[in-house]
Amino acid sequence: MQINRLFEIVYLLLDKKRVTAGKLAGWFGVSRRTICRDIDALSMAGIPIYTERGKGGGIRLLPEFVLNKSMLSEGEQDEILSALHGVASIKAGDADQVLRKLSSIFNKPATDWMKVDFAGWSHENDYFNDFKTAISERRIVVFDYYNQYGEKAARRIKPIQVWFKSRAWYLKGYCLAKREMRLYKVSRIKNLTVTNETFDECDVRAVPETQDYQSYEGQHTVEIKLRIAPEKAYRVFDDFYESMVEKQSDGSFIVTVSWPEDDWLYGFLLSFGEHMEVLEPERIRAAIKEEAQKISKKY
Repeated sequence: MQINRLFEIVYLLLDKKRVTAGKLAGWFGVSRRTICRDIDALSMAGIPIYTERGKGGGIRLLPEFVLNKSMLSEGEQDEILSALHGVASIKAGDADQVLRKLSSIFNKPATDWMKVDFAGWSHENDYFNDFKTAISERRIVVFDYYNQYGEKAARRIKPIQVWFKSRAWYLKGYCLAKREMRLYKVSRIKNLTVTNETFDECDVRAVPETQDYQSYEGQHTVEIKLRIAPEKAYRVFDDFYESMVEKQSDGSFIVTVSWPEDDWLYGFLLSFGEHMEVLEPERIRAAIKEEAQKISKKY
């Protein structure tokens, strides 16, 4: 919506001091003409914004301009404080200090509503603060990456986002080797280093999306129908949404899901042991039978 874009333009100018219309257009995915209309709208609203032509020019705010808290409603102030507390919960940068300052400005306490710990129980691969640093400071990262076949490759990435999707964390960024936007599963990232080499985020965000992120790193999903015994009822409600589950008269559950077919899927299904049966498709049913026979031979 335009009102959200207008606020973001003001915040960007407060942070960056001077930005060209072209970079703002790339950032928001709109035309330069739209940005010019936004600048006119801000000027008419009383925001001291102006443009400078020529080399070194761009869009600026008057140096003495300060964003007044009265521009934000009570609800918006609460949302800002809640969001900042979420950032502070992962110990990211100076979020705690900013949170205290804004709480004082808004004259209201910040509710301690969230605790986030990205590290696993083993505390390996705890790269999230590195991701935050690299993304916020627009610094290239390098790391070793293992694909689904266990093959290792060195990667140089311009990171822009961290994603959480289908029980897994991903790093989204522009791959300098592949020259396209990619998703990298965090659990497969090793030996990550945040370099001192910087990049222009507007240029990265202007790159067209070529990967189908709905297919989980290029893998196609398969619809699977399962029967799960009553003994594993707790797993059913832990691992599946209610809309996927049909409880049967004998206490068992019929579950229908669409997931990517890979080693994780087979391991997950086998973790139910004798209490789970694959009903469809026949190909997955046969694959689980084969894996179970391989396990049996080891014992």
